[in-house]
Amino acid sequence: MDSAVENPCEEAATPHRSGHTAAVEGNTLFVWGGYMSTADNEVFLPNDEIWLYDLKSAEWEMYRMSGEVPPPMSGVCGSALGGCLYIFGGCDDNGQTNELYCVNLLDGNYSWRKVRAETGTPPSPRDKLCCWVFNNWVTYFGGYGHKKLDDVWDDNSFNMDTASLELDVGWGWNNEVHVFDTVLSSWTEPNTCGRAPSPRAAHAGATLGHKGYVHGGRGMYTTTCDIHCLDLKSWTWSEVVPVSTVPAGRSWHSLTTVSESTLFLFGGINVDCKPMSDGWIFDVEMKKWSKFKHRNKNQPRLWHTASQTMYSDVLVFGGCCDYIHLVGTFENLTGHSNHALVIQTQPYPLFWICEDYIAKNVKNCKIQNQLSYLPRKLLHAVLKRMSRKI
Repeated sequence: MDSAVENPCEEAATPHRSGHTAAVEGNTLFVWGGYMSTADNEVFLPNDEIWLYDLKSAEWEMYRMSGEVPPPMSGVCGSALGGCLYIFGGCDDNGQTNELYCVNLLDGNYSWRKVRAETGTPPSPRDKLCCWVFNNWVTYFGGYGHKKLDDVWDDNSFNMDTASLELDVGWGWNNEVHVFDTVLSSWTEPNTCGRAPSPRAAHAGATLGHKGYVHGGRGMYTTTCDIHCLDLKSWTWSEVVPVSTVPAGRSWHSLTTVSESTLFLFGGINVDCKPMSDGWIFDVEMKKWSKFKHRNKNQPRLWHTASQTMYSDVLVFGGCCDYIHLVGTFENLTGHSNHALVIQTQPYPLFWICEDYIAKNVKNCKIQNQLSYLPRKLLHAVLKRMSRKI
């Protein structure tokens, strides 16, 4: 069988989408799944496509996928570990699922594998959850989904929304913690201590060292603005009480690690169902939120992805620009996006500044004949930047 890398399909841009998953490996953003709105309906994006965005050239390519391909879905929880993308849960045409899939992002084959656990029991079907990666573990938290009514033991960990007595199934929000060990291929549900966050979905999570942070989200009665931390060694929960002004409560937003002590919050939808475009930096040591100014303040996003790239940039991709439940019902709504927004959170190193300046000004400054004098690494970077299609 020919390798998928030998047959890329070049496109100007990936389709508009929300509820997808994305991961950055090296200088490439990988995007899979999600859904988009058409004139008549909402449709899932093809499940046998993975889109690659080159962070240097700003160009897209699509590759076909093979193997045990997951069904078309939105709301999956994706995580990158060891050069592989793991996706768990999500919602397909049959509702929420609790299947786990894995694909190698580095071998160029893009062949999916359905992960079958050697031991343990996977979480119940759910979507709109978050996860944290630490060591070889992927730890999943929360989400919205369904359980057998006989399995609903504790109202504090599962807030039931609706139920079907005929099917013996209840739907609702949870605050459960489940761990998948990628080496042992096993599921466990650790006994946590401390006060756990309330059951929720469409929250945002990020990993900082051996701690997993969760912010906001929607529960049964409210949209929250709280932030909690789970120690991934001791399995101890603690609520982080900020000493500053806090961002408005929201869901369907993102939280991204940008340094050894800071997290970046972006977008989402607030309690009034208004899409947001604000950015905030949270210092976990100072317990302080600071509003962050950026040039994308007129581009709200919700149910997007946000990935840390080199130099602590945050790459926001896709998502919805309007209240998600109204998209497709009114002609003047913006709908889903296929734009990549780059948000700079830290000063750039001198090498990058030189590369950027030369690439942008080489023709105007008439120094093109002097490029050969540049150090080889810088020359290669400049030439690649110059080839970018604007």
